[in-house]
Amino acid sequence: MSNQPGSSTAAETDQPEAVEPTTGDGTAVETSSGEEAAGHADEGAVTGGRPEFAPGAIVLALLSAGWLAAMLWSTREAIHSTAAGVTAISLSAYALPGVITAALVTGATVALLATNRLGRATLRFLAAVGTGLLVGLVTAVAINLTYADNATTNTIAGTAAAAAIIGGAMAGARQARVVGAITLATLTAQIFVVLFSRVRDPLSDLFGAGETQQSVLDAAKWVSRTESLLAGLLAGLAAYLYLTWSRRRAERSDGAASPLRWPAYLVAGAGAGLLLLLTEVIIRIGGRGLLDLAAALSEADEVAQTALGTSRVDNGIWVLFVGALTTLIVFGRTLGPRPVDDDEDEPAA
Repeated sequence: MSNQPGSSTAAETDQPEAVEPTTGDGTAVETSSGEEAAGHADEGAVTGGRPEFAPGAIVLALLSAGWLAAMLWSTREAIHSTAAGVTAISLSAYALPGVITAALVTGATVALLATNRLGRATLRFLAAVGTGLLVGLVTAVAINLTYADNATTNTIAGTAAAAAIIGGAMAGARQARVVGAITLATLTAQIFVVLFSRVRDPLSDLFGAGETQQSVLDAAKWVSRTESLLAGLLAGLAAYLYLTWSRRRAERSDGAASPLRWPAYLVAGAGAGLLLLLTEVIIRIGGRGLLDLAAALSEADEVAQTALGTSRVDNGIWVLFVGALTTLIVFGRTLGPRPVDDDEDEPAA
């Protein structure tokens, strides 16, 4: 029955009669359903002004530290297995991106673990930077103690330390779950790249690598694109799964979910590519001397270093866009239709 002027129901609206409770600051909270209440809550950024908690931080820290140790060990073995000089410089330049990415992720995950329980944003950021600095110092000392004492070693150590500090600063952000998703996605992509290297030669033959140099270059381009596409796909899936798991864990422990909106999923999915591009920036600033030294060895080395730098940038861009698109698509498929209020569709009597 519609409300008529002058009747006893004239002051009433056609909205549902449920009374919306308010929070301590007077903000109304809709409670018509669990999903709507979670959707109108603060989407995971801050609860009561406190930075959010990133679950699984200890596992991420252990995985990334193990990965950094593995990258440092493999780089050392590759350099020491060759004669000192020209080949060692080339291998150091070639291995530098993997070491820097691992140091960047390790600085972020260890800082995330150290600051996960801190509530004040300023204290959390300062502690995260300090933790990243500590990780960087430990990494630099380990490199200087285990590698040969020369300018190449000092370049690797200093650049890795800088990367760890930057990673620690990244962990000081309020969106701790997004940082955790980015680090997991990056680790997933990096591990996949190492495993993918075992099938590069068969794929090159599949893509038509033959006797001519042009066919080899074309095949290598398609292999690189395939690697980047798959790495981005896995990175996007890893980011989405982490964010979904963290939400479900919050539901079980606190009885209430704090889901993130689509921009957070977009950043998390693109995070692996963003870190790869950040790695390239760090390398071209901190490791410029090593790259220039490797490029100056010969004309072929100069061409190779230029091609490798371009390939790394292309790979980062591919992983960024494919990862972001993958996460958004998977996230979008989980969204149901918006609830329709029956009272809005009911015609007036």
